Amino acid sequence: MAANSFPHRSSIDLEGKRSIKFVNLLAVILAFFIWVQPENLWAQNKKIISIATAPMGGVWYSYGGVIANIISKYLPAVQVTAEATNGAVDNIKLVGSGRAELALMMADVGYDAFMGRGSFKAKVSIQNLATLHHNYNYAVCLEGKGINSIRDLKGKRVSTSTPGSGAEVVALRVLEAYGIDPNKDIKRERLSAAESSGALKDGKIDAFFWNGGIGAAAITDLAASPGIKIKLIDQGDIIDTIVKKYGPIYFKTFIPAKSYLGINYDAYTLGLCNLLICNPSMDENLAYGILKTLFDHKEELALGHAVGKDLKLENAVINSPLPYHPGAIRYFTEKGLKIVEASYAK
Repeated sequence: MAANSFPHRSSIDLEGKRSIKFVNLLAVILAFFIWVQPENLWAQNKKIISIATAPMGGVWYSYGGVIANIISKYLPAVQVTAEATNGAVDNIKLVGSGRAELALMMADVGYDAFMGRGSFKAKVSIQNLATLHHNYNYAVCLEGKGINSIRDLKGKRVSTSTPGSGAEVVALRVLEAYGIDPNKDIKRERLSAAESSGALKDGKIDAFFWNGGIGAAAITDLAASPGIKIKLIDQGDIIDTIVKKYGPIYFKTFIPAKSYLGINYDAYTLGLCNLLICNPSMDENLAYGILKTLFDHKEELALGHAVGKDLKLENAVINSPLPYHPGAIRYFTEKGLKIVEASYAK
């Protein structure tokens, strides 16, 4: 009797197992169809590239992030990440070696790499996509410390910016023009903009150099600190000396009054162009697409960062010390523009 109490148990178990297998199969099929939706296939096939920027606290780092976001948002199948770096020299090495596809670059360091001089023992293969905004060379100290000229920095503790940065290159050239040996005549530190700002505020250094656009977070925050009044040291009188030695990559300009809290005067200094560079191996269509995306959405770029307003077609094709990438030539030619490379970019 016990043996016959459940005469159909095995068949019921078999049917149950078949039902479970069928449900699992349906789940797998459904998951597959969800996965192969066009947006998921696109996500798997996105080209991921990086843009080398600068240390945190400077204009390049934040502006590079805005550039990365706009390209990622509007250029199909491309995802860009902004990478913090030590600055221009490192950026060139990253692009030249293929470890970064894009980089923000100062014209003087780009030219040194192109020529294989200065910080570069050999020529580096890089090309320009566009000339961007201008950089300004900052020499920052505090009011009331007896520093009225770069010459007054002798014997002082001074940060010449981070190793491997374009700002350091310019700082050393400025000190040289004033007859100051950075290895003998000053107590040299090599700090980022943010680190320099904190060190100056805490009295650990007397001054610092930095090179970048207007509105640098590190300087803005320092100027707004309670009990702090910053001073921008004028450098306008040595422009001719630097141009004579290093070429017209540099030009005389000024940081306008009111750019930072407490700065009620125009601070004259040397300026130079910023470039958006790439490796010559970059696909022509990708280079073209990057430029088209940035210029098509330049209003959004300007909203993302103040220097974005300086991205202009007429300025993008002039005064480059580097040859332009074929994708850039194609884009600007379609816009009816003639690329004018600097006379020294030969």
